[in-house]
Amino acid sequence: MIRHLFKLIWNKKQTHALLIIEIWASFLVLFGLATLIFYNVRNYIQPLGFEYENVWAMSLNNNQDTIAIQEKVETIFAHVKGFPEVQSVSRMSDSYPFSQSNNSRTVKYNNVATQIGVVVADENLSKTIDIPLIKGKWYRNADSIGKYIPVVINRKAEALLFENQSAVGKILSDYDGKATWIVSGVIDHYKDKAEFMENKPFLFELLKSKDIWNKTLVIHVKPGTDAIFEAKLVKGISSIAKGWSTDIVYLTDARQKQHDMTLIPVLIFLIVCSFLLINVALGLFGILNLSIARRRGEIGLRRAMGATEKMVTAQFLGEIWVLSTFSVILGLILAVQFPLLNVFDVAAGIYGIAIVTATLIIFVIVTLCAWYPSSQASRIHPAIALHED
Repeated sequence: MIRHLFKLIWNKKQTHALLIIEIWASFLVLFGLATLIFYNVRNYIQPLGFEYENVWAMSLNNNQDTIAIQEKVETIFAHVKGFPEVQSVSRMSDSYPFSQSNNSRTVKYNNVATQIGVVVADENLSKTIDIPLIKGKWYRNADSIGKYIPVVINRKAEALLFENQSAVGKILSDYDGKATWIVSGVIDHYKDKAEFMENKPFLFELLKSKDIWNKTLVIHVKPGTDAIFEAKLVKGISSIAKGWSTDIVYLTDARQKQHDMTLIPVLIFLIVCSFLLINVALGLFGILNLSIARRRGEIGLRRAMGATEKMVTAQFLGEIWVLSTFSVILGLILAVQFPLLNVFDVAAGIYGIAIVTATLIIFVIVTLCAWYPSSQASRIHPAIALHED
């Protein structure tokens, strides 16, 4: 039966070329869409690594003021910390959670080097946004008196740099090979660009006491704190540092913006792909319907020779399945290059699941498109079909 189907398709290879191209293109579109969806779903179900509810990020800009910057920042920090509405406050770089800012450096350990995201923050950050440690301890200001700058890294960075070793107490070097940091602790996940971000290697560096550049305050306020306190906070800072400007961002709002940046392109791609697949399905249905209608004589002859309705239906379904198999194989030749070449740095398992999903959807679509014309053809009375022929 299968050999017969291949022979029938080969004899009409020019007629079936368009069908093969349509199914092949649909497979590639589904493969891309499935990869994008599964990649984001996998990232979303992984832990975020910190808390963002009731947390504000306040950026301080000294504008034209260049006098006593450090003292003013310290005064503002103490002023903010003194409000009863504030549970905890931390000072860090512009790369606060869900921000648009990024900072990375090449970090080395022995002969292993990797690019790691860097966040400069004081000793209060882990308390302010509740970052749990799995090894060691979070650095303290007292640790700054040592030769090396204390840092905390995440598990992903530990795995890349140390493989099966513990990172606590190890010395890390910068791009030039100069010993710079000492690891004081390890955290699990830290996805600062929201849940859809892949868990990447991260390093938290202790903010120096004389640092005048990193002036973002991350403030954990009590539940129910509203814009009235925000206005009071800004007014108090304006009285301390005249000419300075402040920008307060709620982390819940910043998180939603990060989600929108990820979801909107996915939704647009999903809508475009859906319309494309609907058009392909309708075209496939029309082509199959016309093709089967032109083969009424063949169908009548098969029925006259004893073929049952199920056998006729199975023949036409088998033909479209064989065509789909050809198309999917052609698509697989291109699709398997993505995991082999590590395109877009996506895990090979994601590509594998996307390939299986796209294949299943293709066979479901072609089966649905071919089922009705095939079942209609199987009901043709042999005498009528042969008479018309």
